[in-house]
Amino acid sequence: MEEPDRQRRARVRRYRFAAGREALAVRVPEVPDSQYGTYVWPCAVVLAQYLWARRESLPGKRVLEVGAGVSLPGVLAAKCGAEVTLSDSEELPRCLQSCRRSCLLNGLSHVPVLGLTWGRVSPELLSLPPVDIILGSDIFFDPKDFEDNLTTVYFLLEKNPHAQFWTTYQVRSADWSIEALLYKWKLRSIPIPLHSFGADKEHLASSSLPGRHTIEMMIISLAQADST
Repeated sequence: MEEPDRQRRARVRRYRFAAGREALAVRVPEVPDSQYGTYVWPCAVVLAQYLWARRESLPGKRVLEVGAGVSLPGVLAAKCGAEVTLSDSEELPRCLQSCRRSCLLNGLSHVPVLGLTWGRVSPELLSLPPVDIILGSDIFFDPKDFEDNLTTVYFLLEKNPHAQFWTTYQVRSADWSIEALLYKWKLRSIPIPLHSFGADKEHLASSSLPGRHTIEMMIISLAQADST
């Protein structure tokens, strides 16, 4: 469902998550742009659906969304009671602005937005408070960035040994894999079947997404860490 917005050819899209008599709407700004973080991608809706399915476990959880863009998963987590921090690359100010506008549209002006760039150990990264859950949708988009992506994920998990990285990704090529990098960084992954949280559908949250794209989800943690 779309609503008009006058700023930079933006549209405000409404995603509605429902289960029985419970429902929650999230509004996010979308701008067709060369920067991928200015609109919602199929993976974000699937990850948000997972959070919705786990909504009763979210209140009080400390959540960081990386590569957040319009921040659909992170905003939903915040509206379900999690203590959320949103982040995107410090080199992409439009994406950071998308994070802030999503917060404002959903009455979450208190949610912090930080600039964190993949593979860079910045003061912002070093000063992050403890987290329980790290979120990332479609961060494994370009193989040349996979190493930097997992470098940052590993840093966060090492700093928070019992945290988990919940991530969704779109299968774009059978030749692309992060398995070798997971082994290199001593990380383990557990696949989460989409049917287990009601995401094995072409249309989620009253939207046309994820469509017919092949989306997969996994939970990544330190190989030696106990499951939380």
